Amino acid sequence: MDLLFELLGLFFVILGIIGSFLPVLPGPITGWIGLFLLHQSSRIDNNTNFLTITFIIALAVFLLDYIIPALGTKKFGGSKKGVIGSTVGLLVGLMFLGPFGIIIGPFAGAYFGERLNKTPDKQALKAAFGSLIGFLSGVFLKFSVASIFCYHFIKIYWTLWS
Repeated sequence: MDLLFELLGLFFVILGIIGSFLPVLPGPITGWIGLFLLHQSSRIDNNTNFLTITFIIALAVFLLDYIIPALGTKKFGGSKKGVIGSTVGLLVGLMFLGPFGIIIGPFAGAYFGERLNKTPDKQALKAAFGSLIGFLSGVFLKFSVASIFCYHFIKIYWTLWS
């Protein structure tokens, strides 16, 4: 049974890294599930403090992933309608465009939100670009956390064999 927990844990940690780039998988949370499964093995000490802290980090990054594109829009001079458009665009993009929707949706939503606000085209594009920068920042953050979870998985598992 221990080997099953360990192999499933490894699967989920790797899936967490992949999920950092694919919007259909919550990367850090998936990676955390891998750490959790590893700690269910009787060969590993169950460190509840470590699991609690890493879960809070995974949850925070998961939530930030939906907020960062809107913050990017605002940072690049977007109005409230641009921020709302970015959020709506993210949701609509995910529903209709799948994985590409997470890139195209917030960009288009911020742009059209700004145009509804009668913002000049150049400023609307700048706000939309901010949304894209926000998305890329979110991907970097998710990948970083998922990679750290993978590192800890390997480090913990390695101690079994040394």
